[in-house]
Amino acid sequence: MAAIEVVLLGTGSPIPDPDRAGPSTLVRAGGRTFLVDCGRGVLMRAAAAGAPPAALTATLLTHLHSDHITDLDDVITTRWVTSFAPSPLPLVGPPGTAAVVDGLRASLEPDISYRLAHHEDLTWEPPVEVTEVTGGIVLEDEVVRVLAEPTDHRPVQPTVGYRVEHGGHAVVLAGDTVPCEGLDRLCQGADVLVITVVRDDLIHRFGVPRLVDVCDYHSTVEQAADTAARAGVSTLVLTHCVPAVAPGGEDEWQAIAAARFDGEIVVAADLDVVTAG
Repeated sequence: MAAIEVVLLGTGSPIPDPDRAGPSTLVRAGGRTFLVDCGRGVLMRAAAAGAPPAALTATLLTHLHSDHITDLDDVITTRWVTSFAPSPLPLVGPPGTAAVVDGLRASLEPDISYRLAHHEDLTWEPPVEVTEVTGGIVLEDEVVRVLAEPTDHRPVQPTVGYRVEHGGHAVVLAGDTVPCEGLDRLCQGADVLVITVVRDDLIHRFGVPRLVDVCDYHSTVEQAADTAARAGVSTLVLTHCVPAVAPGGEDEWQAIAAARFDGEIVVAADLDVVTAG
């Protein structure tokens, strides 16, 4: 059995796509299951991967951009109504996460009251245990360690990336970031790097200022490849690609990365699986 399994649940961008859910990644390691970000349609993809919300060890948020937390309310509510005893959802994210959860809970108050009134066996409100981090050890037991480091997605700040370690292997979930020291620390010697990328050459052709702006705070394919090569990563996974990869266009994106990185390169589609170990 693989030491760590990474399932690309959602590989899309903020633009709705019939073939790609919003950004979210599932990591299975040592019997633990981590959900990283909660983009559009996350629970539909998680169901396809056999990962119901009641089985999540923890949910990790890289940042609070809307496309990465669109369906956090669904994760919270569905875990609540499908658990038959109180099962708090451990939720880790950057400062500001608790305020977001408070806002979601407020928006869910009518639904919560309906369900409590309807189901005699449901006597508790949806429990969420929020931990806000900017770096350090997020979770550690005898099997798995999860680390966080600050990343650079300014003006979105603070933002964090995560490193999941198990069985002598490591995978990094970078989220949205430009190259930075925190990302380099996370990636050092990792087996797999999952990172958002943009094609600035294509984006600038559109000439739309709001679209061109996204180049300011995301890694280009070249920069992601440089990060992976610098850290000695084995497999580079390109996800949340902007613009969306055209059907059959994966080879072009791979070739750009391969000019700077000689490891395995995956241009991810929803429900692709990558293993470490």
